[in-house]
Amino acid sequence: MIDTKNSFSRQDGGSIRRLRPASGSVAVLVLLLVSTVKAEPDPRFSVSVGAFFADRDSQTQVDGGNGSGTGVDLESDLGLDKSDTVFRVDGYWRFAEKHRIDISGFDLSRTATKQIDTEIIWGDTIYPVNTELDAKMDLTIYKAAYTWEFLKRGRSFLGVTMGLYVMDFGATLSADNLGSRESDDLTAPLPVFGFRGEYRFADRWSLRGSGEVFVIEYGDFDGSLYDLYAGIDYSITDTIAVGVGINSVKFDIGITKDRFQGNLDWEYDGALAYLKFDF
Repeated sequence: MIDTKNSFSRQDGGSIRRLRPASGSVAVLVLLLVSTVKAEPDPRFSVSVGAFFADRDSQTQVDGGNGSGTGVDLESDLGLDKSDTVFRVDGYWRFAEKHRIDISGFDLSRTATKQIDTEIIWGDTIYPVNTELDAKMDLTIYKAAYTWEFLKRGRSFLGVTMGLYVMDFGATLSADNLGSRESDDLTAPLPVFGFRGEYRFADRWSLRGSGEVFVIEYGDFDGSLYDLYAGIDYSITDTIAVGVGINSVKFDIGITKDRFQGNLDWEYDGALAYLKFDF
């Protein structure tokens, strides 16, 4: 008879093997430890720094007191670079388990000098054909949004987001031979709504994406905006990752403010390459 108080038996290939109580205790302890291991915690802070390879298409109209200005293609008509590489920063602060603030910022400013081949009416100034025109376009983008992660599984989540897409824009056209200089500036905080998510499909790999939209016809603004992003990250260590992504933005906005009246029909999209640091 087998003493079940001090050992237990199992059948193994026709022979009887006895396991001591100490072995069974270790097995139980391992199971308990595994069952109490917690999922990897979400970083509280995350910062991504890298390059944004942007391609742009910018139709702009600046109206003056004498009527509507000319619709100007900033790249074709003024000679501004269509493609450029700029420094970009993205990040977030997770202040609660399912709540975070996402931020982003980059500068898409450009300058050019060109002898124009078509007449341009910009504000209250007329620039005739063959005028050598100096153009300076300042554009800085700041984005901030709150995200509520209503569906969450470990490091993967899907959330709704709402925030501001802030466009800090300045335009200067000057022609020395005409002794003319036109300058306009605008800061437009546009409210956006959408979705944001991340799917960790392997131990070191994750997919991230977001989509935000703005449609309004109120007061000084009339138009729409969409901002789409998708990226993939690979974690080198627990705190450092590399990633690539794409970002596409289009907005068509009519503005009637004291310092700027006209229309901005702009589009930019491109690829990102970045380093991501989690804390």
